[in-house]
Amino acid sequence: MQQDKGGSILINRAQAAQFLGVSSQTLSVWASTGRYNLRYVKVGSRVMYRITDLEAFLERRTVSNTGELVND
Repeated sequence: MQQDKGGSILINRAQAAQFLGVSSQTLSVWASTGRYNLRYVKVGSRVMYRITDLEAFLERRTVSNTGELVND
């Protein structure tokens, strides 16, 4: 784990995948296709995710019933 200049915790793609319950490859596909609005940080060739961005992503995808639409 690292911290960015703003103090946000950065984790690598494998850790982010575990946090979200998906595979690292799924996150790679999402990043390359833009399927979801999930922000990430490029540090050289490394891809890092802010915990706060992952939490915001989950919050945007949270619904209370099956009739709700999720636009992300």
